[in-house]
Amino acid sequence: MGDRPFKLFAFDVQAPAHLTAGSWRNEDDQGSRYTELTYWTDTAKLLEEACFDGLFLADTVGYHDVYAGGPEAAMRDAAQFPINDPALLVSGMAAVTEHLGFGVTSSLTYEQPYSMARKFSTLDHLTGGRVGWNIVTSYSESAARNFGMGKQMPHDQRYDLAEEYMEVCYKLWEHSWRDDAVVRDRDSATYIEPSRIREINHSGRYFQVPGFHLCEPSPQRTPVLFQAGASSRGVSFAGSHAEAVFINTMTPELSQRSVAKVRQAAADAGRDPRSVQVLALITVVVAPTDEQAQDKYEAYLRSVSYEGALARFAGWTGIDLSGYDPDMPLRYAETEGVRSIVEMFSKADPDRAWTPRQIAEFLGIGGTGAVVVGSPQTVARELRRWRDVADIDGFNLSYTSKPTSWQEFIDLALPELRRQGLAQDGYDGSAATLREKFYGSGSRLTLPGHPATTAREGAGALAVPAFA
Repeated sequence: MGDRPFKLFAFDVQAPAHLTAGSWRNEDDQGSRYTELTYWTDTAKLLEEACFDGLFLADTVGYHDVYAGGPEAAMRDAAQFPINDPALLVSGMAAVTEHLGFGVTSSLTYEQPYSMARKFSTLDHLTGGRVGWNIVTSYSESAARNFGMGKQMPHDQRYDLAEEYMEVCYKLWEHSWRDDAVVRDRDSATYIEPSRIREINHSGRYFQVPGFHLCEPSPQRTPVLFQAGASSRGVSFAGSHAEAVFINTMTPELSQRSVAKVRQAAADAGRDPRSVQVLALITVVVAPTDEQAQDKYEAYLRSVSYEGALARFAGWTGIDLSGYDPDMPLRYAETEGVRSIVEMFSKADPDRAWTPRQIAEFLGIGGTGAVVVGSPQTVARELRRWRDVADIDGFNLSYTSKPTSWQEFIDLALPELRRQGLAQDGYDGSAATLREKFYGSGSRLTLPGHPATTAREGAGALAVPAFA
């Protein structure tokens, strides 16, 4: 496999802390500045100066309240709480950059497609076409309660809703307005030619949207579509809709299986399997030598909050380990839920007798993503191995301390990656939009077999299921 530059995104959340439990305790961490726009604009400029492809912003509209039966452990460790809306940051960061892309997580479970389409059209206008949507259906019971649903919609039903949701969005983005609808003709006093705007007349199982899209066509129309679902339904959904998929597995070998499933799902949906680009979650701890990097990693481990890590884990999985002896091997536990944990972690390292403490340490830095520790040469070798074994296209770089982790990666690892042809050292001036940066030509979504491409031709012929 020939060398090619990785796609590189920094991975963050508009909260004091994200995946690394206790990161806010590190002296150089600036997570507490998450409410300051200048923190975000400075970070955006840092990433653009280093020629990153983008900043990927996670989000959740719930909170972790499974561990020990409540939210206290998550609150003490600022485990993705408090958390603000990432979409509201993007136009500010776009104003101080020219090339950096922005992947924005938004849950379709709790927002109507009519308003979601408007939000992303607005962001696409204000960024000059540099925005992507990370489509999530939400996993949090606390979110369902606080949005008035009482309990979370069943998993497969969320994806049924998601299919129709995307159908509505494609009709609004791709079908409602002709390219020449905005005429701005002063002589005839006509800003918009009404005959060039169509009602979408959507009537389905979950949504009734009869009218026009509120926004004129933006540079990309449809934002670049990211997706991160790992279940069979999530992978199938990604195969139909995603242009880029975000995975978070522990080893290159496990990742290769995930990538193969995604590419097969795209083929099953009638798409080119290579039309889906895959980014892996990874945390890099780099120093001039391997020994210094290991010392740095161990220092970060000492800051990890045991309860904070397991509060995150409980929120993600619904499995509460608070009642277990921290040092008891979980193979002796009797519950089916805990057995599933052992199976998951055994795939990563079958020789360990996993305990709650070891799981907390494993997840404590970088969550469920891999951690690479070493010198610039070691980091480059490991990232190359991930690319070659897992068949991935790039990385979402998490952090141990922000923005220090990215600054150290830029100062130490990036020059070596560039020397080996694994990272870009400049932007393609002809690629203005995020989609052009991913695919090399064209701001519009024109992938053969993609439902958005079909939607452009007529709302009655969409290649996604209709729910009558």
